[in-house]
Amino acid sequence: MKLHELKPAEGSKKERNRVGRGAATGNGKTAGRGTKGQKARSGGGVRPGFEGGQNPIYKRLPKRGFTNPTRKEFAIVNVETLNRFDAGTEVTPELLLKEGVISKSKDGIKVLGNGNLEKELHVKADKFSASAVKAIEAAGGKTEVI
Repeated sequence: MKLHELKPAEGSKKERNRVGRGAATGNGKTAGRGTKGQKARSGGGVRPGFEGGQNPIYKRLPKRGFTNPTRKEFAIVNVETLNRFDAGTEVTPELLLKEGVISKSKDGIKVLGNGNLEKELHVKADKFSASAVKAIEAAGGKTEVI
């Protein structure tokens, strides 16, 4: 078999139906749209979810929940990811961004206590979990809320 001999599998390619091309095609004149009515017109049809004027399902169902407009979202950093820094380093949000530990600082940075920290670091962040403070101080480091 050569490249120029390649063909799609038999029956896998179907020619599209060109409507409105004469009576002989079986889809001439009204082009398969029937006679008159909203769906027969150009640009006709109803929007998604329209139920002919009946109150649609998305309006009939009860609304649930609440979205807090003042919600703060923090960039999360686990203690184990701080092991990449040298001992004695002052870890700031700017350093975390520069090193690619976080992609965006969002509304601040929160350090969580997942994993082990083997180095003595001075960590500055907006929030710390209790376990993160414990882990950093156990390694001989310091935490500072900014």
